[in-house]
Formats: sequence, C-alpha cells, structure tokens
Amino acid sequence: MKFLQKLLKWVAVGCTALIVILYLFDVDYLLRAVKTVYLKGHTTAFLEDYKEFPNRKIKKGIAQPWAIAKDYNTAKATETLEKTHQELKTVAFVIIKKDSIWHESYFDGFTKNSKTNSFSMAKSVVTMALGKAIMERKIKNLDQKVIDFFPELQGKYAQEVTVGDLASMASGLSWDEKYYSPFSIVTRAYFDDDLNSLILGLNIHEKPGQSFKYLSGATQLLAMCIEKATGEYLSHYVSKHFWQPMGAENEALWQLDHAPDGTEKAYCCIASNARDFARFGKLYLQNGQWNGQQLLDPAFVKKCITPRFKESVQYGYGWWMHSFSGKKLYYMRGHLGQFVIVIPEDQLIIVRLGHLKGLQTKEDQHSNDLYTYVAETYKMLAPKNKIR
Repeated sequence: MKFLQKLLKWVAVGCTALIVILYLFDVDYLLRAVKTVYLKGHTTAFLEDYKEFPNRKIKKGIAQPWAIAKDYNTAKATETLEKTHQELKTVAFVIIKKDSIWHESYFDGFTKNSKTNSFSMAKSVVTMALGKAIMERKIKNLDQKVIDFFPELQGKYAQEVTVGDLASMASGLSWDEKYYSPFSIVTRAYFDDDLNSLILGLNIHEKPGQSFKYLSGATQLLAMCIEKATGEYLSHYVSKHFWQPMGAENEALWQLDHAPDGTEKAYCCIASNARDFARFGKLYLQNGQWNGQQLLDPAFVKKCITPRFKESVQYGYGWWMHSFSGKKLYYMRGHLGQFVIVIPEDQLIIVRLGHLKGLQTKEDQHSNDLYTYVAETYKMLAPKNKIR
C-alpha cells in the first residue's frame, strides 16, 4: 500500500512538472491536443471533432431542398467504388446531375443531415467571402495590401503581401503543414486559444506572389483581413451572403479558437453535410448566380478556378483544378479526403466525405482517390447514357 501511495505521489508530481514545463516553453496547447485527439485514439484531427471545440453558428434561412432525380439511386455503386468506400471509410457520397440528386450513399451511421468537418474545403469558402467583400467594395481588389488591415504585420516582405497572395497560396508566410507532428505550427494553430496573436507573430519571410506554396496560415490571415474589412464575424458574413441565399437545409458550425467571442479556424473546420457542402459547387457551376441573384462576380469565380501559376500547381484562388479523361474539373478539398468536385461540361457535382484519403505523392498533387470518384461516377452513369 505504501509503495502504491508513493507511486501515485510521484506520478502526480511528474504530471504537475510536465504541465509546468509545457507552460514555460509555451506549448501548453499540447494539453488540449492530448485531451481532444490523442486520448480518443486519433493521431490527427477527425471528422466529428467539432464536438470538442467551441463553435459559432452559420445560420440557415429558408431551406431550398435539392430536387431528386426520377431515377434516384437506381444505379448501384461500382465494385471499385464500393471497395474504395470501405478501404477509405467513406461516410457520405453524393452525385448531383443537372441540379438533381442522382445518387447518394451514407455509411458508418451517418445520414444526409450528419455534420462532419470540412477541413480545408473551408479555404474555398473563405475565398468566396473575399470575393463578396470585393463586390461590396469593403476590400478594394485582390491587390490590396494586407498591411492596410494589419500594419503590425512582420517580416522582410510584410509591406508587399496582398490579399490575393493569401488566397492563391503565394504568401511567403513562415509556416509549415506537418499535420501529424504535435510540434508543428499547423497543429499549434488547431489547438491554440488565440489564433490572431499566433498569426501576427509570424513573418512574411519570402517574397510573396512568386510561386505556389500551400500554407493554411495564409487563409487564416486572409480571414482576419475579411473580418477587419467587413466588421463581421466570418460565420455571420458567410451565413448572410451564402448559406442563407443558397437555401442550406441545416445550420452549420465553424470551430473557434475560444468562446464566446473567438476567431473562426478559417483554414478549416466548418461542420456540415454533403448536401449542403454541394451548394458551393453549384454556385460556382452557375458562375456565382443563385436563383437569379448574383452572389459572386462571374469574373471572380473564373479567376478562382484558373491556375495563377500555370507552370506549376493547378491551384487558383481557393480552388484546385485538374483534367481527367478529357474532362476539366475543379474542386474543394480537405484533410482526410473531403471533396466537392465540379465537372462543368456535364453539370456534375460529386461530394465525398470520409475518414481517410487516398495516396498522394510528390509527383502528383492530386490524391489517387479523386480519380476513382470521378471515373467510377462516369461508369455508373454510362449504362443508360445518363449524362446527355
């Protein structure tokens, strides 16, 4: 018994010392990370982790339910697609053809109303908010300097970086994207309770506007500029200008760094469902128009889905682009394989949400499951010539 008491005492002392050390070295965010992710058996952020953080509502308005195709769910998923769903733990797969839901499948207890984390698909939404702020003349244009909003921005090139550089991933910001390292800046940002201070403590250490370098911190800084320019929380701005006009059927949630007046984790973390995420794809498919209302400038939409640096990465402003089997497509994507894929030629929108993503290599910026979702969708459509 005495041995056990001594053991417990030393364990308590050790834990206390560890906590003190974490605070002394300014890595106390790791306590939140351990509690939220690692003790729950995960090694990175996960689909339903929004339940572990404070959130701000993206309020819905009058719902506009999707039309359902006459031959809804008559075509079964191919064997390859079913295998991929199983291996990568898909929770939602939706195909929308010519503005009607043609196929949808849900797995692992998830339904059409279940919320899951968007992860970096939120970056596309932040860019849309930028486009709206430009439409409203609250931000001048893509060339407006970030120092107009944050004169305290640091770094050799702080005076040069623009909001367009942030949106197109050409910011020059000191940042890394090591999702699985507990000591990376992206992990710190995920669990830190003061995102604004964290971002403004970084430097613009490389010349911006020269080339593509994917940095989540750039989107976070962009969102801070939008909030400063509009005087509104990002969630409220997106609700007013997109979520409500597009008739989302469910309210969404956007994770915050702290409650109740915190900052949205803008580079990630909108909790919603496949049907409502698909509305962003439809908005771009319709060149920014929704029910006769121009929510976004068509010229801005086109710029978003045109690569800024054509010689390298197929990334525009908040959106990825690709061509596959002769079809041009653009898409939103997020950590662990979240996709909203738009194929304009055939008026197709494909949404996939799930726990794992396919293989992505240095040679190919697009993970291999993207090809599977597109190719197998066309196989499902082919038997009855469903496209035309």
